[in-house]
Amino acid sequence: MTDSHFSRRALLRYGAYGAGAAALAGTAASWDRLTGADIPGRDDGSLVVATLGPAYGPEAIRTLTEGFKRVHPDIKLRINAVQATDWSDFFAKILTQIAAGTAPDLVYVATEGVQLFAQRLGVALDKWVKRDADELREYFADVHPSLVESMMYEGSLYQLPVEFNAADIYLNNQVLKRAGASFPAADWTRDDFTALLRDMKKSSGSQFTPYFWTNRLWGGVVPWLFANGTNLLSESKAPGGAWLWDSFYPAADRRGRGGGYRWTTPQATHERVEEAYDYLASLIQEDLCTRPEGGNGQNLIGVFSTGRVGVTPAGGFWAGGLNLAGMKPGSFDVQYFPRWRTQRMQFGAAGYALLRTSKRQDEAWEFIKFAARRDTLMRLFETNQTTPARRSMLTADRYREMGPNHWQVFYDTLDKFPDTGPIPAPPQVAEVEQVLLKHTGTALASRRSVAPALRRMQSDLETAMERDV
Repeated sequence: MTDSHFSRRALLRYGAYGAGAAALAGTAASWDRLTGADIPGRDDGSLVVATLGPAYGPEAIRTLTEGFKRVHPDIKLRINAVQATDWSDFFAKILTQIAAGTAPDLVYVATEGVQLFAQRLGVALDKWVKRDADELREYFADVHPSLVESMMYEGSLYQLPVEFNAADIYLNNQVLKRAGASFPAADWTRDDFTALLRDMKKSSGSQFTPYFWTNRLWGGVVPWLFANGTNLLSESKAPGGAWLWDSFYPAADRRGRGGGYRWTTPQATHERVEEAYDYLASLIQEDLCTRPEGGNGQNLIGVFSTGRVGVTPAGGFWAGGLNLAGMKPGSFDVQYFPRWRTQRMQFGAAGYALLRTSKRQDEAWEFIKFAARRDTLMRLFETNQTTPARRSMLTADRYREMGPNHWQVFYDTLDKFPDTGPIPAPPQVAEVEQVLLKHTGTALASRRSVAPALRRMQSDLETAMERDV
């Protein structure tokens, strides 16, 4: 890699929507004993925002603090960029701050933590959104309703999404050329995908892996479940939310919307889930991909940029990441995830959650609005280290120097596939994810391992979902 800082900052974007959230569960479980008064002398009157440090370096912090001061010179702001290896480590450190009586007012939270924060730690934003509706119309008009709905819980809104990443497919153009293959069509199928992997394998050496993916909630097996018309947990919509949809979205965009997602009954033994696992096991058996690794894919940039991997699922964050790794705009490209029974795709999003312990909730709301402004995000996301939640920010100019050529795919994954949805992340997400990772590795040992491993997964998921977080 050409930039050592990239491994700590941008690569964490790769794990941002699939990292473990076990520490978050600990935060919620310990909430009752952690909400005492602040330790005297620790409060300097600042509004405190906690972010994941590697993703928010000094320049990003300066952008936020200086910009917010210009808009709100009367509000003191302190951003704590918590240095952590992943989201699990980040939330563990937030827990430590809460235990010490130094809880931040706002925490940057990805999809994995949205419902858990909403249920046990967060404050609904409804009253402020209703009060400032006129001011927010421009924001909602620029943000896809699926992103907003993913930040709702039981009829209330808990975060304004500022970024997201869908699991699209990146392709190494050097490998495509070597295989004599064309760039795939937007409506390519699972069979087209398999044929492409075979062509890549035939034209490459023994050290080459056509398809690489990591074992995690975001971008792991879940995109294949979505493509096959199923999910790890049964999915429905909570009632409510009309107060938001009727106020900000036209009839066509609010049709079918509700008060947030509900993920409930485990369905690991459903025939379509087994079918998806069997397909992945067949790819491994044919040496078209390796057994999935855990972690956040830190080594993937290097092997992809040097042509040792042909295709991999990733989001808009990789546009900036591959550029930092030295890849030129024309050397890679992106396409939608292939169609199977459906071409529904998955995403993860992020925004700021307001903690119940905050004594500065009105000031915190002003920061939430500021952080979602277009001019703020234009300055913050200059290097394409993520996909902005604001549709208007995705332009040819943004991707001209970095690529990929088909950059429209990033937002069109939402606009052209309106059933695309968030990764399954109920309040019990920490245990659900651990069960998924554990049994996925076992299931893909061989095709004969799939069915028994999924039966064990089903049992463990049922136990996990019965527990009160």
